[in-house]
Amino acid sequence: MLNAKRDKWVNILLHFGCHPDNCEDLIQDMYIKFFEKLKSGGDILYKKKAINYYYVFKVLRSIYVDSKRKEKVVMYLNIKDLDRLESDPDNTDLYDSIEGHLKKMYWYDRKVFEIITEGESIRQLSHKTGISYHSLYNSFKRTKNKIKKLL
Repeated sequence: MLNAKRDKWVNILLHFGCHPDNCEDLIQDMYIKFFEKLKSGGDILYKKKAINYYYVFKVLRSIYVDSKRKEKVVMYLNIKDLDRLESDPDNTDLYDSIEGHLKKMYWYDRKVFEIITEGESIRQLSHKTGISYHSLYNSFKRTKNKIKKLL
């Protein structure tokens, strides 16, 4: 009986596109969610008779989507890497290109980027200048993303 239900859960995950090796781990995560729901007084039964398969489907789907989201590889660019790029003779052309693009950017974005990369925190800069934190953050993020596209 238990094995038949486990096979149903595996089939649901395979339908989502889950790799067979990961199915068992996600099913265990589902059981943990069930335990937490039951512990908090929730109910996972349909009409007080059997397990609610729709609820199982929704839980498995959310766990699978979360696992895919965590799986994505994101490249982070540390601002300190720009110093390394400047000193490396193979990357001087790239560094010059970045500097050229910085000079072409709007003066406000360039100045905010330079101040923050020199070590000033966004919060400190906001406090000193009276400019909102979100404005400074968005400007810095916009400039950083433009530089990432160059790399």
